[in-house]
Amino acid sequence: MNFAHVLFEAAPSLWRGLEVTVEVSAVSVSFALVAGLLFGTALAYGPILLRLPIRAVVDVVRGIPVLVLIFFVYYVGPAAGLELGSFSAAILALSLFSACQVAEITRGAIISVHHGQMEAARAVGLTFRQCLVSVIFPQALRRFLPPWINSVTDTVKGSALVSLLGIVDLMLAIQQVIGRTYRPMPFYVLGALIYLCINYALSSASRRLEAHFAYVRD
Repeated sequence: MNFAHVLFEAAPSLWRGLEVTVEVSAVSVSFALVAGLLFGTALAYGPILLRLPIRAVVDVVRGIPVLVLIFFVYYVGPAAGLELGSFSAAILALSLFSACQVAEITRGAIISVHHGQMEAARAVGLTFRQCLVSVIFPQALRRFLPPWINSVTDTVKGSALVSLLGIVDLMLAIQQVIGRTYRPMPFYVLGALIYLCINYALSSASRRLEAHFAYVRD
């Protein structure tokens, strides 16, 4: 049986696995973006009693491998009364890890804006919220977008680890096909190419965004 015929028969299961990979990645990235923006803003402007616990969480989570974090949430969560299925645990772990990355990116982008911008905005009567939305965030955006895209690609690559919890994503679907066909090399190469295409598209978007905002001056 030639590879083309084997691939045709395996295509439905590979497609379902790819859908799961995209779903896990999209949900994790969306949650991480919202939480990371809030955490990063708090790290830059929040009171010390708010900054300290957020800083502790961000530093601890960023220092833990994603695989360890996934296993921690899945196996230790029930001991703490957090009953999660494998899919929910995987999304929570990936979202938490990515959110801490985004928080640090957000903090760095915000503090890179000269403090005089905030002072000038307050001097003309803008509220703190108006200063953030109308003055600080627009200037920080060009510094935020490229590293955030890199964080998204890390999340997509990290999503391959959810297969270790029995979630039939693209990686596990490929392994199941290999188990039936005994053809590891072509299917692992195919999987690598799929991940490469996804992340190359994201990296290309990052370069276009960086070029688009390069002309902006503080």
